[in-house]
Amino acid sequence: MGTVTPFPGPRRQDGQVGFERAELMRILDLYGRMVAAGHWRDYAMDFGREAASFSAFRRTAERPEFRIEKRPALRNRQGMWSLLNEAGMVLKRGQELGAVLAPVERRLVKLVGE
Repeated sequence: MGTVTPFPGPRRQDGQVGFERAELMRILDLYGRMVAAGHWRDYAMDFGREAASFSAFRRTAERPEFRIEKRPALRNRQGMWSLLNEAGMVLKRGQELGAVLAPVERRLVKLVGE
């Protein structure tokens, strides 16, 4: 038998925050509808010790138009989900992902309706 050598480089940190499958499916469903409407073109995900974030871009070279963050440490306070705008201001915060995504979904209805 051979010897197993660990892959060099940064290792996954203990306690890293991530999205569950149902949460990610909900976010990617919204992203896909915004892409189909011609509004978003790119996305990025970031996973850290304190938060996981999903950023949606109109164009690749810009700052994200919206950022959806999951911060489990705020679960018992303001809610672990937050929606931030391009400037980093919190637009909506809550316990449920659907309620936090509601302003973006309303905007999608306006885009499709035009």
